[in-house]
Amino acid sequence: MVAVQSPRYVPYDEFLRMETQSDERHEWVDGVVRAMTRGTPEHGRLGGRFLLRVFGSLLDENCELFLSDTPIFIEAAQLHTYADVSIVCGPLVTRVVHDRNGKSIGEAVMNPTLIVEVLSDSTERYDRGSKFDAYKKLSSLKEYVLVSQNERRIEVRSLRDGEWTTQIAGAGQSIHVHGRDVAVDAIYG
Repeated sequence: MVAVQSPRYVPYDEFLRMETQSDERHEWVDGVVRAMTRGTPEHGRLGGRFLLRVFGSLLDENCELFLSDTPIFIEAAQLHTYADVSIVCGPLVTRVVHDRNGKSIGEAVMNPTLIVEVLSDSTERYDRGSKFDAYKKLSSLKEYVLVSQNERRIEVRSLRDGEWTTQIAGAGQSIHVHGRDVAVDAIYG
């Protein structure tokens, strides 16, 4: 019989130290460190096109845009992760962790208003399931956008009156995101 080892618990500050020294990105899920998959060129292209088409010159003055290298920390879910695109409207709230000497060893956004994930075969189930469940614990989150890599399909989950609703649009259609209508075909080019 082979003994199965439980993952080693890593304190958040230790994880941040490791993450700042790593060339790869990792998630921290309640003390367990997991390597994140790398994006494909198509993944990056769709994220970039979504960013330009939806937010290019139309980003609200009180909103800031963050790219995929910006960590998000969800305290209620004990999750440190990365989204393809995130937006914070209003004052930015971050979690900063310092070492014993007071030097910052890491910082993460804690109040995104909108999060975009480009779905890949290896992440789609997670992005739709437990990652979204964690994101829902952010009191600031109002919209969660899923951009398919395999077909012309964009899904927007919006928080309205305490309930999450979903709208889906495909080729030839438009979808409402962050107060504006977006042509799905414009994202896929």
